[in-house]
Amino acid sequence: MQEMDIADKILGLLVGGHDTASVTFIIKYLAELPHVYDLVLKEQMEIAKAKAPGELLNWEDLQKMKYSWNVAFEVMRLVPPLEGAFREAITDFLYAGFSVPKGWKLYWSAHLTHQNPEYFPKPEKFDPSRFEGTGPVPYTYIPFGGGPRMCPGKEYARLEILVFMHNLVTRFKWEKVLPHEKIVVNPMPIPEKGLPIRLFRHNSSQSV
Repeated sequence: MQEMDIADKILGLLVGGHDTASVTFIIKYLAELPHVYDLVLKEQMEIAKAKAPGELLNWEDLQKMKYSWNVAFEVMRLVPPLEGAFREAITDFLYAGFSVPKGWKLYWSAHLTHQNPEYFPKPEKFDPSRFEGTGPVPYTYIPFGGGPRMCPGKEYARLEILVFMHNLVTRFKWEKVLPHEKIVVNPMPIPEKGLPIRLFRHNSSQSV
């Protein structure tokens, strides 16, 4: 590839990993579920206390953020960053009594897959423990797709999400300004009013 082609691919990876990162909904659920916030805070403070003043996070620190990543996974299960995508059948096959010919375009829905009670009991419940151990059955959890065409920005998104969570929860607690704000899809799910929040510094009752 030419140098500009390589640059275009890298830019696409960075934009894709940034735009689909579910940090807005992580903020939403941590505001609504204080017991989950407290466990994330505990994990992140243990990491922060082991760092020297001004020392940045490193790869080993990210590996310790197991509960925080499970929380992010559960957020992406409930609110997938993409509703789904199209694929092309590479062979004839049968599915649920339907015959699908080779070459047909298929649309898979991340939202419906993540709400399947066969794989996610009580799918409406926020439960990060679903991702402990080996986690869900393969191809039942697909916020980044799956197989050889899985989103190449997955690891970048993971890095971005965990670093964001660490820096936010170790400094602030927060509350939603609009408790019943609606979620709209345009084209990705977003809070209708942008999820305004009120921040509170730790060890201080003053909001910012």
